[in-house]
Amino acid sequence: MSKETYTVYHNNRCSKSRNALAYLDEKNATYSVVEYLKEPLDATQLSEIVSQLGIPAKDLIRKGEADFKENFKGKELSEKEWIDAMVKYPKLIERPIIVKNGKAVIGRPAERIDELD
Repeated sequence: MSKETYTVYHNNRCSKSRNALAYLDEKNATYSVVEYLKEPLDATQLSEIVSQLGIPAKDLIRKGEADFKENFKGKELSEKEWIDAMVKYPKLIERPIIVKNGKAVIGRPAERIDELD
């Protein structure tokens, strides 16, 4: 892994998210952590992340979350509406998201981080 800095969108209560940080630590990588439940993302930031991931916004949604089941299950939303849903309900955002040099991956499993190098 090269020494460019990673940005990790992290939820400390998530074991997969903690595994991604441990993986970066093992690789002696430099990274910054954004705890997106404490520092909510706005629509512009989320749109950029979705673009860097190269996926539709709905693919970043955690469909097992209560907020999804109660508010969105079975609904067809536009790209903007999914972004707005994640802004309003940040627990819906799949995690962890790792960004580096304008590219992003969902770090499940943590080895996917290597795709950014």
